[in-house]
Amino acid sequence: MYKALRNILFLFGPEWVHYFSMKGLKALCRIPGVKNLIVKTFTPRAEKNIQHSIFNIQFPNKVGLGAGFDKNAKYLNELQALGFGFIEIGTVTPLLQGGNERPRLFRLPKDKALINRMGFNNDGVEIVAQRLKSWQLKVGSPQDPMGQQQTAGELVTANCKLVIGGNIGKNKMTPNEDAWKDYETCFLALQDLVDYFVVNVSSPNTPGLRELQEKESLKKILTNLQRQNSKCKIQKPILLKIAPDLTIEQVDDVIALALEIKLDGLVVSNTTISREGLKTDSSRLQSIGNGGLSGLPLKHRSTELVKYIHDKTNGLIPIIASGGIFAGIDAKEKLDAGASLVQVWTGFIYEGPGIVKQICNHLKKNSL
Repeated sequence: MYKALRNILFLFGPEWVHYFSMKGLKALCRIPGVKNLIVKTFTPRAEKNIQHSIFNIQFPNKVGLGAGFDKNAKYLNELQALGFGFIEIGTVTPLLQGGNERPRLFRLPKDKALINRMGFNNDGVEIVAQRLKSWQLKVGSPQDPMGQQQTAGELVTANCKLVIGGNIGKNKMTPNEDAWKDYETCFLALQDLVDYFVVNVSSPNTPGLRELQEKESLKKILTNLQRQNSKCKIQKPILLKIAPDLTIEQVDDVIALALEIKLDGLVVSNTTISREGLKTDSSRLQSIGNGGLSGLPLKHRSTELVKYIHDKTNGLIPIIASGGIFAGIDAKEKLDAGASLVQVWTGFIYEGPGIVKQICNHLKKNSL
């Protein structure tokens, strides 16, 4: 059924379809009884006595939605109804940012891929924080480090709670030498409102951002955030999202730094600037231009990176795997390689709202 709908939706621009679909889902969830029907249809059944505890957080299941889909925390209620175990909002920057000029999101159906050069478009951390406060009052506060709920508003049990990650970045106009200040601003504004943080220095769509992946730049940003975190009553896990285009030497530097400063985890990986092996016509790729490629072509490289990091560290660094996950078998491949959790994004666009349940059912049958 979704494939037929997808064929219609793919006749229209991808960014327009994204907002149209999510606004439509939001409207449906407001109709009495419809949200419950959506939950029953798409949410995987919770297994008693099975806990997915990572970073001292209890996740309802191992399948999350990657950053960039709900940048501004507008659709948490609707995405929870589709069964996601966790949602990563953002990338959020200190100030409102319009992003790059449109069109900036492109489909590559022959490759089951997307190219985006969104440019960290978001409403700014203050507005996003207000939305998260409203959500917190509705369903309860973030978990404490032992997975217990704090008291706020109408609480739900920890086993059913939607885990929210905060993906943070710098504004385009902030020079790299001051980038640490932008990350600190976002961290402090969201510290009470999300369950974990992801530091994004690996998007290819902000000029110069990937330069911050160099060891000394990373150390300055991450150790400052850890210092700020240590001052908070409840400390939140801090993860780093890396690019799939890093050399082995650069990956080794990231691993060494992560172990040195006791980083909580890694997200592997962001989009790639590579166009190697694509089926899409070269003329089409040239007309699209620059941007980060996501989807099926990223699957193998992402899994390679997960396995390399896991094996190199003997599993000491928890990993959230992202890249080319379209089905349960793809998620199992990532988990077998050493990931603790998986995230979908492009797979969600191509496979539809049933992807979480399909993956979870496959993992259940295969004892993961």
